[in-house]
Formats: sequence, structure tokens, C-alpha cells
Amino acid sequence: MTLRPHPARWFEVLTDREHLGDMLRCLAETHAVELETRSAGDSTGALPDYREVLAGYETLARRFAAHWPEPRQDPGAPPPETLAGARDALDALRAWAAEAEPHVARLQALAVERESLVEIAAVLATAGETFPQPGALGGAGPTLATRLYALEPGAVVDAPAAVLTLSLDVGAGRGRAQRYLLAVGAADDVAELDRALLAARARVLVWPADLPQSRDAASRALAARIERLDATAASERAALGEIDERHRLANLLAGFRFLDWLAHHVPRLPATEHFAYVTGWTDDPTGDRLARALDARGVPHLLHFPASPRTLHAPTVLTNARWLQPFEPFVRMLGTPGAGEADPTPIVAAIAPLLFGFMFGDVGQGLVLACAGLVLRRRWPALRLLVWGGVSAAAFGVAFGSVFAREDLLHALWLHPLDAPLQVLATSVAFGVAVIAAGFAVDGLQHAWRGEGVRWLLRHGGIALAYAGFVLAIVDRDALALSALGIVGAVAGAAIDARDVRAAGPALGEFAETGLQLVVNTVSFARVGAFALAHAGLSAAVVGLAAAAGDGLGGFAALALGNALILLLEGLVVGIQTTRLVLFEFFIRFLRADGRPFRPLPDPDSFLRR
Repeated sequence: MTLRPHPARWFEVLTDREHLGDMLRCLAETHAVELETRSAGDSTGALPDYREVLAGYETLARRFAAHWPEPRQDPGAPPPETLAGARDALDALRAWAAEAEPHVARLQALAVERESLVEIAAVLATAGETFPQPGALGGAGPTLATRLYALEPGAVVDAPAAVLTLSLDVGAGRGRAQRYLLAVGAADDVAELDRALLAARARVLVWPADLPQSRDAASRALAARIERLDATAASERAALGEIDERHRLANLLAGFRFLDWLAHHVPRLPATEHFAYVTGWTDDPTGDRLARALDARGVPHLLHFPASPRTLHAPTVLTNARWLQPFEPFVRMLGTPGAGEADPTPIVAAIAPLLFGFMFGDVGQGLVLACAGLVLRRRWPALRLLVWGGVSAAAFGVAFGSVFAREDLLHALWLHPLDAPLQVLATSVAFGVAVIAAGFAVDGLQHAWRGEGVRWLLRHGGIALAYAGFVLAIVDRDALALSALGIVGAVAGAAIDARDVRAAGPALGEFAETGLQLVVNTVSFARVGAFALAHAGLSAAVVGLAAAAGDGLGGFAALALGNALILLLEGLVVGIQTTRLVLFEFFIRFLRADGRPFRPLPDPDSFLRR
């Protein structure tokens, strides 16, 4: 465990262009690399061949994707990671397309015809008595013409005077209605209406020519025709499925998702006619993990770790133990520590649970939260914090003698909050003093890492000393002498650091502002005690309601519901307050977060599972 993060290490790998995809997949599976080129001038592009293959795939996808099965990687059949494998996969997909094209074309034609017949059937079912006989409409011509248009919402129809029109709304009672227009007239006039309505994005529905005269018989004929279309489409889909199986289409499509991953997550890399350079950053400090992975894969390569380019900004790698990693999101809320900054995660791992537990002290409720964190941590990783917060709450519950809001089941090892409110508030303020002091210490430590320890003493040492004297004066007034010494040190230190006595004036004003801020920050921690008292008060109210409900089922229900309310309401509020205190009372002392986070190359398997 260390407070000091380290910069990611620069790596370079040389391979032949044929095995570039295989190498990139191998590196991604380590979750230990972030790709970056030395400069834009070096980025000649090592993936044009793969992108050409992917472009061919996308051309086929635009035509056939609606008829493709869900991609599925066959066991023992890896995706086309080499260039030759990618080209073979594209050839195989084109062979599938050539055989499937007639079936796809028939399916599309059947779908268009079916959609038209379904709409015509809906129009017949909605039409009133004034609607013409269906058979007569289909048999019109050659002098007369009949059209049925599906209109866009708000479309304005300006039909020629010689054309008879009938407007119908279908589905008005089931949401937005579809408006249709039936037009009958001279062929030339109807052709003119065609041009006007097609410009307004209307759809022309082909009216069947052989429908019976009566509406009921026509509706039955339409239903039978739709049923025959469905049977023909099912037969075509079955034939297409056989072609899919013969060409192992699902496995081919899964492989192209790997190529899609290459195109979207791999930058343009330096390359020659035969070789490619993969460069970037790794959080593997020794490089052993990368070397073992490439050796095990059998990828031809040369791996080395030169000094990082001066023009690039190395990402920061946080080196926390697994049990500390749930607390890293506190730090990431402000950003990533930069070079020379501390990673306060280990300190937050102590502060945050103590704050939460003090405000939420109850054995039973704390254990419920811890169990919830254990159960839900895999689905929602952020809830791992509930484990530590719940354990701390249970520990403070032992100190407060509270079990599921009741204080008669366990002897308090320390005190009952409502019996000693001033002591609870004073303890929370003392805890705040310790947190602020830790912030001063971390700030001084990271200045020392940067070789600025003396400057920190001159600029901030006096403020820290004055704050210590102010706090100790609560116990012993003689400690105010330390505060006076701190004021003198802060003013004199600023003048010495600036080598200008005139810097003393601004330093005094800065001291006044910082000192007031420190007082406010310290008093702010009284809210920790206030929330502890509020939690105890709410628990007492729940117990009182349960007692009023009696000793039977009513009392138990009142106690259970009350505890559930406390867990949901107080748990959320206390969690928010803990986060606020860590961010704005602790981090404000030292954390600038001007670093760049390390972003590993995503695993291609996530694309194969989409």
C-alpha cells in the first residue's frame, strides 16, 4: 500500500502486418495496455488492410443485415485475427451472399406485398357504407384509374376537380391514426395526383385486381392471401437458414465483430510494407505480464520498454490493493492525481467508513447494509462500499448499544447518543480536526516528493501551526501562542519565499481567508454528530411507535417498517454527507487532480457478446 501513484510505462512492440490483429487481441486480453502513437506524423496506418476487409463487410451488411442471425462464436473457432484469415472470412461471407441473394430478394418482395395487403384489409374493416365495392376498384381501367394512398401526418391534398376522393382514418381509437385517401378518376388526372402526393411522401398501395365485390368476401380473400404469403415467407426463411448453417454464418459474423473492434479501438499505428509497430502505455511495471501473454500466444514479436516520448503525457496508474479499490471512485470524482500528487485512496478507506459508521451506528442495520453490499457488489460494483460502511456502522452500533433501533438489547460500550449529545458533537468535531490535519500532512508530503518541501514550510507551515494552536487552545489557552507564532511564520515565510518584503501584506490577507475557511471546515464536521443524533432520534421514534402498536404482530411490523425506512432514508442521506465531507473538507487541502487516467484497451470479447 502506498500513497504515491506511478506513471504508466511506455512500451513498443514490433510484429509483421499479417499477425497484427492477433497481437492486438492478445494485448487487449491482458487489460494492461493503452495504445498511443508517438506523434501524428508517425501514424502512417497499420490497419488499412483490415479496414478494407471491414469496408467490404459493411457493404454486405447494408444489404443483408436484416436477414442475418445473431452472431455466435463457435467453440474452438477463433475470430479472423490474421489478415489472411480476415480476407478468407470476407470471401466466405460473399459466397453466402451470392447463394442467399435470391431468397432475400423474394423475402423482401413478400414483405412489401404483405404490408400492403394488411393495410388494405384495415381500410376495408374501417370503411363505411359509402365505400365502393372492392372488386369494382380492382377492375377499373383503362380509362379510369384507382389509387389508395397512405398519407403523411398533416399532408395537404389538392386533387384535380375531376378526381373523386374519399378520406379514411384507420386506428383512431388506438393511438395515432393513419390517414388514407382513395382516389378514382381519369387516368391522366390520377397520374397528376400521383406526382403531387409522392412529392409529399405519400405511399401508393397496390389494390388487388381480383377481389370479390362484397366487402366481407374481399376481407376473407385478403386474409387468405396474407396467410399464403406467410407460408411462402416461412419456406424462404427455412431455405435461408439452411444456407446460413452450411456457410456457418453466425460464426462468420462474430469474427467481423472482432474486426469492428480493431477499427474502433486501435489508433493508426506506424507501419512499413511488411511490419507494424504497436506503441502505448502499460500499467505492468515490469513488463513481465505482456511478455508472458505474447509468448504464450505464439505471436512473432519484439517487445521493449524505452523511455517515454517527452511530447506525450503519461497516464497515472493507481496502485491500490484489491480491498482498497472500492474507495478509488471518491478520488475519481475529482479526476486523477497528476505527477507528484498523492493518491489518497488508503486514507479515504479509513475516513469514509468511520464517518458513515458514526452517523449510522446500529448493529442490525449495519449488518444488513454489509450483506446487501456483498450480494449486490457484482451487479453494481459501487455498492462494495456498503460492505465497509455497514461493518463500521455495526461497530459503532456496539459502541452506542443500538440493535435495529432498540437500545435495550445490548449494553453500550461507550454511550447512548441521546444521553450525551454534546459529547457526540465534540467527538465529531475532533474527528474533523484529524481529517484536516491529515490533509495538511498529505499536502506537505507531495510537496516534498516534488522537491518543494522547504517552500511548503514557508508558504503553508505557518498556517498549519496556527491551526494546531487554535485547536489546542480549546484545552489549554496557552496554546494560542502557537497560533501567534504560526501567523508570524506564514507572513515571514511568504516574504522569504518571494524574496520581497512586500509579499507580507498579501500573505496576511491570504492567511485571514484560509484561517476562516479552516474554522468553517472544522465546524462543518459537527454535522457528523448531528446526523448521529438524528439517527438515534429516529430510532427512538420507531421504537416508540412499535411499543404503541403492542407486543404482537403490529409491534413487530411497525419495528420492521421503521427499520426499513431508516435504512433507505438515512442510508442515502448519510452516504451523501460522507461523500461531501471527503470531497470538500479533505481533498480541498491538497488534491488538484490534473493527471490523465489510464484507459486499458477494451477486451474484444465484449464485441463478440454484443
